[in-house]
Amino acid sequence: MSKSLNLFLPAIGGTALVLGGAYGFMARDYGAKTIESLETRVEQSTASAASATEAARAAEAEIARLAAERDEFQAIAAAGGGLTQPAPVAEAVYGLGREALPEEIAAWDVDVLPDGRGLPVGSGDVWTGEELFVDQCAACHGDFAEGSGNWPVLAGGFGTLADEDPVKTVGSYWPYLSTSWDYINRSMPFGAAGTLSADETYAIVAYILYSNDMVDDDFVLSNETFFEIEMPNADGFVIDDRAETEYSIWRAEPCMTGCKDSVEITMHASVVDVTPEEEGMEEEAMHSEEPAAEDATGDAEVVEASVDPALIDAGKGVFRQCQSCHEVGEGASDRTGPQLNGLLGRTIGSIDGFRYSNSFKDAAEAGETWTTEALEAFLTDPRGAMSGTKMAYRGLSDPADITAVLAYIESIGAE
Repeated sequence: MSKSLNLFLPAIGGTALVLGGAYGFMARDYGAKTIESLETRVEQSTASAASATEAARAAEAEIARLAAERDEFQAIAAAGGGLTQPAPVAEAVYGLGREALPEEIAAWDVDVLPDGRGLPVGSGDVWTGEELFVDQCAACHGDFAEGSGNWPVLAGGFGTLADEDPVKTVGSYWPYLSTSWDYINRSMPFGAAGTLSADETYAIVAYILYSNDMVDDDFVLSNETFFEIEMPNADGFVIDDRAETEYSIWRAEPCMTGCKDSVEITMHASVVDVTPEEEGMEEEAMHSEEPAAEDATGDAEVVEASVDPALIDAGKGVFRQCQSCHEVGEGASDRTGPQLNGLLGRTIGSIDGFRYSNSFKDAAEAGETWTTEALEAFLTDPRGAMSGTKMAYRGLSDPADITAVLAYIESIGAE
């Protein structure tokens, strides 16, 4: 038994020695890894602190820059200046885009100014312009620039700018011919802007001038004859001086309470004809009762109207094609065309002061009068009946329309 213990105890001691050595080695390795991990965390924390310090410095610099910009704008506003500043200039080149080519600049630089800058070489006559106008413009502006529906009228309106409802056209309102040329060249025809050549634009503008009785039918508009045209309303505009005369009033502190002792309505808005009439809308018949006639015995006798009121009413509708140039009825005056009161039986070309074409002057000298037959022929084919007429209208194709419009003119013009 004692011999066994003597053998077993050394074995136990050797095992303990081996286990203790192994544990020592393991403890030393664990400590090294722990120290290495702690050093890494210290380095990361140090880097984070340095980054946070740099970010704080950058934030302080940005705050200082914004504060300086705020102080600059406050100083500008206090001095009464505007807050609009030029766009900042980029300090770096980004390598985007290129310089525009001369031909690209020329393609965009198409505006025409009142002094003639930008006006291209070209020409166009009145009759070529009429054909182009019918094809390209008449759908909106009517065959002879009288307007269609709510599309604007381009001819007539002379002397109406002071009226309650002025007619603003190229002839009555626009101060510069260049505006017409430039707008048509760049924006027309509707849906195909920019497709007209320079010659076509000259021709259409020439026809519009002719429709406004500003040129004769043989006129040719070109870059050379452009400034022979004097616009009727050239002196009707004034320089915009609101910056000097009104801006200070607008920018004053507004009155918010007790601005007036009382408020009263001084007038009501007038109805402006801007809404197209619905198809089939009933219209008031434009006719008056025929006066009673007395027979030989002195008794009153009712005389039936010689013209059907429905025909007169239909003629009123047809006359819409004429009313931009002609007036009829009480107070009628000359516009692009002469007033039509008492037309039937009137000597052709006999309205004093109206600028007739040579063909009308010749008819006046010959003593010719407007008979029913002459009027029907003229309204059917104006140029065929009166060669050289200035009336830019292609005529009425329906004989019933001619009969109706003559009945309306005669009934209204006789009132």
